[in-house]
Amino acid sequence: MQKDSDPPDFNPMSRGVAQSGVRITNERAVLTLLEQNPGASNADLARLSGLGPQTTSRIIAELESRGLVIRGDVLRGRRGQPATPLFVNPQGAVAIGIEIGWRHFEVLVVELSGKTLASVRRSYPWPDARTIFSEIAAEVATIRSGLTELQQSRLAGIGVASPSHIGRNIDLLDAPQEQAALWHDLNLVERLAQETDVSVQWFNDGNAACWSELVARSTQRPQAFAYFQVGAFVGGGLVANGELWEGNGHAANLGSILVCDEEGNPTYVHLLASIVALQRLLTSAGREVPNGSPFNWDWDALEPVATQWLDTAGRALAAAIVNAGAVIELDHATIDGAMPRAIVARLIDRVEYYLANLPTLTTDHPTIQMGQMGASAASTGAAQLVLFQRYFSRAWKLFST
Repeated sequence: MQKDSDPPDFNPMSRGVAQSGVRITNERAVLTLLEQNPGASNADLARLSGLGPQTTSRIIAELESRGLVIRGDVLRGRRGQPATPLFVNPQGAVAIGIEIGWRHFEVLVVELSGKTLASVRRSYPWPDARTIFSEIAAEVATIRSGLTELQQSRLAGIGVASPSHIGRNIDLLDAPQEQAALWHDLNLVERLAQETDVSVQWFNDGNAACWSELVARSTQRPQAFAYFQVGAFVGGGLVANGELWEGNGHAANLGSILVCDEEGNPTYVHLLASIVALQRLLTSAGREVPNGSPFNWDWDALEPVATQWLDTAGRALAAAIVNAGAVIELDHATIDGAMPRAIVARLIDRVEYYLANLPTLTTDHPTIQMGQMGASAASTGAAQLVLFQRYFSRAWKLFST
């Protein structure tokens, strides 16, 4: 709980105000403060938000009537009137998250607490624009059928995470030529909304994954970090000053940072540090490329190519981290991937090795951490962003501690 002597979580421009016409803003401000200060009383929230006690009480009553706030046991034995602790209801709302990835799609449902209630994941060689939406809609229908009537009434919508330009790069997966045209002419949000009959919001997959990683760190959330998700290609995200750096939805494309290959030729991080890059190395070595999810591969059978790829990927990611740190001061970099945790750990080891051998100029290199969300980061983040944007303050940094 925040003490009276502590600085407020809001700056004056972000605090709640009592004028008419800003009810939603005030509700979000109060709910955000309650998320940050579980167990706060009405008086605590009035002080922290700058709203009057009666205004705060009306907001709490409204949020409670909608199932977003619950009351704890009255705290007695203190001076003055007994206080009632208030909490964000972890079951107050749910959202569906979808990731349309290069080699898979995932559908899951998340409640307001961040808990995943159900999920399903399907692999494919490439996302087929002719069939993928009906397949996703079928999984959404199955997941919705498993929700209670109350959960159904509290469904906030669907968040879908995908790469920014599937049609532009799907040929890198050896997909049929027609797929590029199909994806180019397709409105992903409208198509999903039509197929599922639920409102849909789109997020870049790297940004959504980065957001889920930020939310997962419930204490001591970093003010600035770079995020890399190593999958078929390399998703990326940035948090700066406690805020997710989204731009127009396509910002922080860290996989597209230019680095040098072993011959010193410029290329993209995507083409060195991704699973697609590993598969190409296997093909060049005359080795069989495994099918399905990398989680299920026999990685020992991929040696020595796997070790070669990890070394190349580690060098590329280290360079990308230094480049990102030249633009935004980073506390650390987070690396995760759609692969066994032991392989992610080996990759991080190589990143740290190459990072230690890169020169420093004005600042030290950031530390490296393993991600907590794994392969479900993007779909989870997409659902969480729907809930966040609907119920909480728009000031991203309010979630930083």
